[in-house]
Amino acid sequence: MNTTLSARARTLVPALCAAATLAATLTACSSSDAGTASGDTLRVGVFFPGSVSDTGFMESGYLGYQRLEETLGDRVELSYVEQVAAADYQQALVRFATANDLVVSLGGQTDADVRKVAPQFPDVKFVEIGGPADASPLPNLAYYDPQQAEAEFLSGAVAATASKTPSVSFVGGVELPAIVNAAKAFGNGAEFARPGTQVLTPQYLGDFNDPAKAKQAALANYGAGAGAVGQIVNLGKSGLEQAAAQSGALMVGGPIPGDCSNPAYVGYVHTDIGKEVEYAVQSTLDGTWKAENVAFGLTSPNDGTDFRLCSADPAVADALSKAKTALATGAVEPYRAG
Repeated sequence: MNTTLSARARTLVPALCAAATLAATLTACSSSDAGTASGDTLRVGVFFPGSVSDTGFMESGYLGYQRLEETLGDRVELSYVEQVAAADYQQALVRFATANDLVVSLGGQTDADVRKVAPQFPDVKFVEIGGPADASPLPNLAYYDPQQAEAEFLSGAVAATASKTPSVSFVGGVELPAIVNAAKAFGNGAEFARPGTQVLTPQYLGDFNDPAKAKQAALANYGAGAGAVGQIVNLGKSGLEQAAAQSGALMVGGPIPGDCSNPAYVGYVHTDIGKEVEYAVQSTLDGTWKAENVAFGLTSPNDGTDFRLCSADPAVADALSKAKTALATGAVEPYRAG
């Protein structure tokens, strides 16, 4: 586990270290660095269970963290933890809650532990990003939904239209509700853009960051006839890239858009998780924070979703435009619950 403080925020209180039995693994957590935040400074801890350089969900959130350092560094005292083992989630969250006014946790895999810890700290605000879409907020716990399903509906529409075969597929990391719903939306987007497309059974790797597993799954899908693969796998994308190159096939990247230099990419989903981190901090600062479900995406006023197209095929651009319009107007749903 790696814990890091903003350069402007070397002020974790001693209680933070006292609460951590894993203190030996922490950086910038000593009495020499410790102090007390001023009354006008909001103390914020951001919990990244994965790596902030995962090229995916966690890194997208970290980009927002970095923007906060640049824009609100004089009003916010920031710290974060990354790469935490699942068995240590609760302990890490307790440590953050002991030392902060606001705790932001990324990823539905943290949901059970967030819901256990939040009631123990009623004066601390908690935000979970990417938890179950139907989760019920607690008095001090809000849920922010990146609406990944909307992004994957666009991904499916692009993949099906660009595919040189009548089949597409989806590879996910952990089989969480949000990822399963995104896979359904990918299939629905493919059918919307190219009726009759064969959508192969989604594959879940049990890990967002295993390139070898991702490559194996993608090769199996390409071998079964898929011409394009959608994904939510973070570091696993490098394995997908290898499989796409080896198979002469296509894939969809994201959630951080690339530059389209790799011919395997037909485009990139853009899901701005960092915007949700910023929203949590800003709403706390301006007094509008509420323990509620907040959506980010094409169908919400908070935005946060887009698609960067690499393909120069007008038919693919047209399919993307129609899919965006259909979602934004409510003409289609990315998936149906249940």
